[in-house]
Amino acid sequence: MKTMKRFAPLAAALLAAAAVAASFGAHAQEKKGVTESELKYQAGASPLAAEAMYQSSNPKAPPMTKAEFDSARKIYFERCAGCHGVLRKGATGKPLTPDITQDKGTEYLKVFIAYGSPAGMPNWQTSGEMDEKTVDLMARYIQHDPPVPPEFGMAQIKETWKVIIPPAQRPTKKMNNYNIENIFSTTLRDTGEVALIDGDTKKIINIVKTGYAVHISRTSASGRFLFVIGRDGKINMIDLWMPKPDNVAEVRIGLEARSVDTSKYKGKEGNYSDKLVIAGAYWPPQYVMMKGDTLEPLKIVSTRGMVVGTQEYHPEPRVASIVASHFKPEFVVNVKETGKTLMVDYSNIDALKVTEIGSAPFLHDGGWDSTKRYFMVAANQSNKISVIDAKEGKLAAIVEVGKIPHPGRGANFIHPKFGPVWSTGHLGDETISLIGTDPVKHKQYAFKEVAKLKGPGGGALFIKSHPKSTHLYSDTPLNPDAKISQSVAVYDIKNLDKGYTVLPIAEWADLKDDGAKRVVQPEYNKAGDEVWFAVWSAKNKESALVVVDDKTLKLKAVIKDPRLITPTGHFNVYNTQHDVY
Repeated sequence: MKTMKRFAPLAAALLAAAAVAASFGAHAQEKKGVTESELKYQAGASPLAAEAMYQSSNPKAPPMTKAEFDSARKIYFERCAGCHGVLRKGATGKPLTPDITQDKGTEYLKVFIAYGSPAGMPNWQTSGEMDEKTVDLMARYIQHDPPVPPEFGMAQIKETWKVIIPPAQRPTKKMNNYNIENIFSTTLRDTGEVALIDGDTKKIINIVKTGYAVHISRTSASGRFLFVIGRDGKINMIDLWMPKPDNVAEVRIGLEARSVDTSKYKGKEGNYSDKLVIAGAYWPPQYVMMKGDTLEPLKIVSTRGMVVGTQEYHPEPRVASIVASHFKPEFVVNVKETGKTLMVDYSNIDALKVTEIGSAPFLHDGGWDSTKRYFMVAANQSNKISVIDAKEGKLAAIVEVGKIPHPGRGANFIHPKFGPVWSTGHLGDETISLIGTDPVKHKQYAFKEVAKLKGPGGGALFIKSHPKSTHLYSDTPLNPDAKISQSVAVYDIKNLDKGYTVLPIAEWADLKDDGAKRVVQPEYNKAGDEVWFAVWSAKNKESALVVVDDKTLKLKAVIKDPRLITPTGHFNVYNTQHDVY
């Protein structure tokens, strides 16, 4: 009896957790909860945590001091907004607005936060991520009205716009001896910088000041300019022709952002090479078009609207990936929560034409197939890949794949049986999905998952191959097992059945510190005979870049420098310019 009494509170809590999960509407499909890999991915800190916000008082909510509220708001934007949304209206997670949460009550919510749910809510307390005091704080916080971040319109954007070196004062020809096409742009996540590295000599050319946690680097159609965007919405334009490549213009297009690209189309409608830049924001939910030579903001378009399928209004559909079409003067804009791909015709932005293609919610990242006609974009929480036909301007297919696909740009290669395929790894499972992409010569396999490769584990972020390579690389930086997160899997494309070879990248880096040493983002050089990896440790620990010989799979070089602080994504200028992956 004593034993039963001792476990009674735990049993009651677990029963309550089950009831809470049911009342919040668990997903119809069975899920086994959130893995540590998914938790690390969803809990990426948002720059909105530091923004001043409007706060209304709600007399029905439990009392909180200003200090408590400010602390809870910071935690929410660092841990929760990625799933539940800035306004708590729901995104990949359920809505947490006061009309729902106040009826549940603080004790009820504490159980939900502490123990999680089968529908995907993390078990914040029992996992050790939060203590009991923090759980109580958050249970009270989500009963208050959500603080509203400020909008960021044209007036605010123009206040941030700076032309550091006007076009007339820039070089008229290349003024350095660097092999520009083989420069790498490496994100230094926590310092608000990118490192420009000479791919030939492996030496740092310059450390360029940028926005916080640069998410992506994109090369202009001409190959001269590099555009990077930080999570804080700041875009930097870098001129690679300068004696020492550096910033020539900057602007902030929102308070949180992820995507940027430039116009590339050359055809009968005109030559739009380098004419326009586009960037998409998480908050406010909008995309902004700018002049390609100065970043002068020209037009803002909101993405607020209806969700595909349910036709319910969503107040904050975040702009995820953006790419430039090679078939028309169009940008391909993927909107996360509404599940829509927008084909934005930029030939006349004063009379903007937008073709809306609905597929599946939670569109995130993706890349072109080998012909650059079909854009393969991951609807990550829907476990699908949407195939967008950029030539015809329509949805070609929706392909079911593994749990939470995260391809980066994906990887194209020729499969011995299925012909051209595009591939993606997954955050939520150990598989790599291969999708046929040739509707002409391999019609029976086109836009179907033709095979699954087994990888070392979940937590994969990027997969990469190259037309001149016979290898396929996959990282797993968010896997909880250090042996897996510190290594990469390599497949022989000509003999995929033999499984993968493990390369101990972090071990090869030979770092003196005991940091996390997560290995992230394989990236080829222009020639396709080297693969670069970032070995990513904490900002107070040593990090490095490791270069592998693609032919032999042996260590070729290790790049170390005290300035390489938290290196994460890196992008080769030529491969980025020409969408080679």
